[in-house]
Amino acid sequence: MGRALLSHFLIVSNSSPRLVSSLKCRSRGGLPSKYCKTPGLIRQNRSLATHNGCGFRCYCNVSLSEPTAPVASSSSVKKRIVSGVQPTGSIHLGNYLGAIKNWIALQNSYETLFFIVDLHAITLPYDTQQLSKATRETAAIYLACGIDNSKASVFVQSHVRAHVELMWLLSSATPIGWLNKMIQFKEKSLKAGGENVGVALLTYPVLMASDILLYQSDFVPVGEDQKQHLELTRELAERVNYLYGGRKWKKLGGRGGAIFKVPEPLIPPAGARVMSLTDGLSKMSKSAPSDQSRINLLDPKDVIANKIKRCKTDSSAGLEFDNLERPECNNLLSIYQLISGKTKGEVAEECQNMNWGTFKPLLTDALIERLHPIQVRYEEIMSDSAYLDKVLADGAAKAADIADATLNNVYQAMGFLRR
Repeated sequence: MGRALLSHFLIVSNSSPRLVSSLKCRSRGGLPSKYCKTPGLIRQNRSLATHNGCGFRCYCNVSLSEPTAPVASSSSVKKRIVSGVQPTGSIHLGNYLGAIKNWIALQNSYETLFFIVDLHAITLPYDTQQLSKATRETAAIYLACGIDNSKASVFVQSHVRAHVELMWLLSSATPIGWLNKMIQFKEKSLKAGGENVGVALLTYPVLMASDILLYQSDFVPVGEDQKQHLELTRELAERVNYLYGGRKWKKLGGRGGAIFKVPEPLIPPAGARVMSLTDGLSKMSKSAPSDQSRINLLDPKDVIANKIKRCKTDSSAGLEFDNLERPECNNLLSIYQLISGKTKGEVAEECQNMNWGTFKPLLTDALIERLHPIQVRYEEIMSDSAYLDKVLADGAAKAADIADATLNNVYQAMGFLRR
């Protein structure tokens, strides 16, 4: 369960999926050759209108401007955003500044579904005694950060059965060669023991595709580690549309046209990528062996103070941004700017003549001030299990209504006898 935060944020609309046109180039088996090749790198969508203010999770170097998001539709029907996160129960400052803050902003302009991807958490060996606990803790911490259940549907992935059902249906149309060439599978299977790893490690990209396609995604913001998986999702949607959609589906009594909308990648502009406290060139990560390398959102005041006091710095005079020879300095100033809400210019002017002995207490106080309300709210939520259970149940019910509509279309198009 300590794997990295899953990166599927997706923006979806309530309109019917667009019809994917058939390609003229076909393989010897009659299927367009496009659906027989290995998924490649994603193509960046350059046509999206954006504005400053709110945004998505980003995997770029630290920038002091907030990432941007697509402009919300001016129509009365809001577009829908869906995102998933691993139930680690341990969320750090990098997660908060790089993703959660942006998700909170987006829920004001879009219909939002947010789920804890507990099914993805079992692809590697895990502690069965901790899975349920970590799932609740992760839901609570995101609610405490500002996910508003009156605006967003918050639920647990396994509580919406359509995710698993659609995965099985998609698996029947997924060439094994596509999965064998997934880079993450190769890397993680080697670390986990080669042939002894479970099949789920190979097939979890199909579950990720199910998570996305269930909600007829228009755009999927992605990071570097998920590009290949999104391309598989796009290819799989087109493959299923070709095999079962269009006139074939209509002959079975269906609507016809495309079964799935083919999602477009949304590559976020530069945003907050918080680096390790022990290495300014490495990203702050939950999987790093040393807890000293990160500020966890639930760290007590004394722990935060100790981590900042001991964090890696340099011996150069003054503090400055953007000096490639001082990555730790740039990282700590950037954290202070993002936490305090000040501009880059304001922070540069305030801190340029400071030494580390003056700056570290300033940063510590800013961190404690920002994180304390989150910690208080988290404890309130965790102490009220009935409230948390209701939030998750209500969210699952809303999500199931949306997901079941897509699933029923797939069953029909694939020729199943329905009850």
